[in-house]
Amino acid sequence: MTTPSLATIGYETSTLPRVIGGLKAGGVDLLIDVRAVAASRKAGFSKTLLGASLKAEGIGYRHLRDLGTPKDGRIAARAGRTGEMQAIFNTHMQTDAAQAALSEAVALSREKRVCLMCYEADWRCCHRAIVADLLHERTGAEVMHLHPLPDIP
Repeated sequence: MTTPSLATIGYETSTLPRVIGGLKAGGVDLLIDVRAVAASRKAGFSKTLLGASLKAEGIGYRHLRDLGTPKDGRIAARAGRTGEMQAIFNTHMQTDAAQAALSEAVALSREKRVCLMCYEADWRCCHRAIVADLLHERTGAEVMHLHPLPDIP
């Protein structure tokens, strides 16, 4: 069986309808939320509302908290210290909880086309790129970085 491709998306500069549009355009079956804290000041991106909105559009939702960046890493990321965030996250990924969550993500990605979602718009500055690379190493799945669809005038 061929592993479905893997996607990532960030919602920092977008809206929920635009993100859902990007997910649908990318053929995503399941959104894996890789935020340590699945709450957001941006409308629609807190866990319960996000999950319900995705379900209404035929997309599954799974929050894997242990694939999120620890607080110190989030602070470093907000300060623009990407290298520091990556080092903190890589250390975190050695924990049993993170490895268990990664194993779950691997299993899910073998069954469905999944998309890793986090806040950061630029995947190159986000821990989700590290998670995507780890999934690629374990599954061989091609990684695509999706973008929210633009507003329709």
